Amino acid sequence: MWVEGSGALVSRYNPALPEEVVTTYHQAGSEELNQAIHSANAVSAAWDQLGILARGRFLAATAAAIRERAEEIAVMMTAEHGKTLAESRMEVAASADTFDYHGASARNPVGTEYPSSHPDERILTVRRPLGVVGVITPWNFPLQIPAWKIAPALLHGNTVVWKSASNTPGVSVMLMEALADAGIPTGVVNLLLGPGQLGSELVSSPIVGGVTFTGSVPVGHHIRSIVCERGAKLQLELGGHNATLILPDADVELAATSVVNAAMGSTGQKCTATRRVILVGDGHEEFLSRLKEKVSALILGPGTDPSVQIGPVVSASARDEIDAAIRQALAEGGEILAQATVPAGAGSYVAPTVLTGPRSMTICREEVFGPVTTVLHADTLDEAIDLANGTAFGLTAAVFSSDERSIRRCVSQLQAGLVKVNAPTTGSELHAPFGGMKDSTFAGPREQNSAAAATFFTHEKTAYLRLAPEKA
Repeated sequence: MWVEGSGALVSRYNPALPEEVVTTYHQAGSEELNQAIHSANAVSAAWDQLGILARGRFLAATAAAIRERAEEIAVMMTAEHGKTLAESRMEVAASADTFDYHGASARNPVGTEYPSSHPDERILTVRRPLGVVGVITPWNFPLQIPAWKIAPALLHGNTVVWKSASNTPGVSVMLMEALADAGIPTGVVNLLLGPGQLGSELVSSPIVGGVTFTGSVPVGHHIRSIVCERGAKLQLELGGHNATLILPDADVELAATSVVNAAMGSTGQKCTATRRVILVGDGHEEFLSRLKEKVSALILGPGTDPSVQIGPVVSASARDEIDAAIRQALAEGGEILAQATVPAGAGSYVAPTVLTGPRSMTICREEVFGPVTTVLHADTLDEAIDLANGTAFGLTAAVFSSDERSIRRCVSQLQAGLVKVNAPTTGSELHAPFGGMKDSTFAGPREQNSAAAATFFTHEKTAYLRLAPEKA
């Protein structure tokens, strides 16, 4: 059931064609938020009582519904977000896989039995849903990140109130339509399209038993202060300033290709994107030559053009922020090592840029959410690891080397939740835990992995089941 919002009428424009309106809608307000929370709460018990196998079948049906309209969703994603159609198609496929994965997890073992000192007693753990879960998601992966959160929340018997990103409302609506096509009952998942303030109201509600958020560090810390104050469960996945270490024995072609893909892919709008490249020791002339060649050859343009490798950033304001960060780096002593060419005409395009310069540059420690990376030098591996760890973030890191001893040191000592070896900082497997360290996260269960999902989206109870005495 769709309800028209009581807020302002807003439009979303195509970042490649700024005059083209993609979606128009009335924003939700406090009234609609309260309605959504109470709707989710009203059906919570019934959804729980269906049982986990029945809920798993609903998730599998959702995966099928997404695949049935995959191309339609991908086209909408490219129009709203700007990423290439190839990238959008991959995200749609991965999102369907996520619903399938968690649906299949319904058949995983549930609970643990412990021995009892009493002969007529069994000690069992039982998992119970949180109730209503608040989900707040960003625009950079408008289908996949909601799938990461909504699918396991539903599997474990929770109902959902979902505040999606304002930049990608069309994709959010299409996911809701897929959930409805799968037969998920009304009220189990509730979507809100509204301003950021609505998120604060959502996480403040005493009815909401858990909150899962992906977004910026400042907003995440604001949410943390609210949710922890009232004792609800919290999951945060925040920003990153990810370093790639290139050792002298690295495979040069593999390293250069991986850095370009990780730094510039999706127009650099990934929290796992490579923001710093740290060259360890000497002898990196060939790597730099190939890096410059590959970046300079990148083709920018509308994401619907099959020849295009890099689309626009999500908005004109995002473009202006990234361009300002590049200018600031140059003013602080930085230099441009390589830069692609921006197409003529309208569109929120940012030239993919490789910088170098002093470590004191602001861009070396603050996240710039766009196709920009900085090359730095370290004399030794110890110095490189210290440099990589020298920010407040700790999401991902990568190292390129064939030396096992150096690799083991990096895996052990790099302060990142994900460490990739001879692979880009971006990308993860949905069945493996995903999450960071330091300001990139909140101390708690990871995302994606089924065991981690069960830990976050449920309360674990311990039941002591003792037989009554036999009657004479």
